[in-house]
Amino acid sequence: MTQRPTALLIDFDGVLRTFDPSINAKIEQRYGLEPGTVLDTALEWNRLLPAITGRITRPEWLATVADALADRVGGPQRAAELMDEWVVYPGVIDPDVLRFVRDVRAAGHPACLATNATVEFREVLASFDLTDEFDAVANSAEIGVHKPAKEFFAAACSLVGTPPPRCLLVDDTDRMIRGARAAGLTAYRYTPGDDLSYARRAFGL
Repeated sequence: MTQRPTALLIDFDGVLRTFDPSINAKIEQRYGLEPGTVLDTALEWNRLLPAITGRITRPEWLATVADALADRVGGPQRAAELMDEWVVYPGVIDPDVLRFVRDVRAAGHPACLATNATVEFREVLASFDLTDEFDAVANSAEIGVHKPAKEFFAAACSLVGTPPPRCLLVDDTDRMIRGARAAGLTAYRYTPGDDLSYARRAFGL
């Protein structure tokens, strides 16, 4: 019989933080780009990997995006202006997901934010007043290994002092779910608007 989880690992973007894509789409269209172009460029693996493993900073990462788009938007200056506008929108914190995290912790279970992010990620948490909402933060840029590597999950579980079989990951990406399960964790695929009833039941909430 599967044991109940005693610790929560939860993703940030796509789970706790959400974005209205129409906001940045309007900016991109003003620069003659299809909606989603900046994000797609930023997430190209050879560009993203150094950022989420701590080898370059967020500004350095975004500068590579500007360089990649310069010819399409009218030169380096226009590309820099595009990125200056694109980074303004911070997204929003989903109150229902945050309530779930708080309920898990109130029941006596540690919660760890488990994310692929840049070295500046703790500043992002502070900007949303989330610093004290978690018992630990597993940031790939600090660990030096990105999710869904087994080493990432081992480090995240260690941060909350809980063996992998007793940790539940909530994430919105299939690849992360599969990686967590391969590392011995229980994992639940989150979709926007999910009431997290399954995850709540798993913790006996």
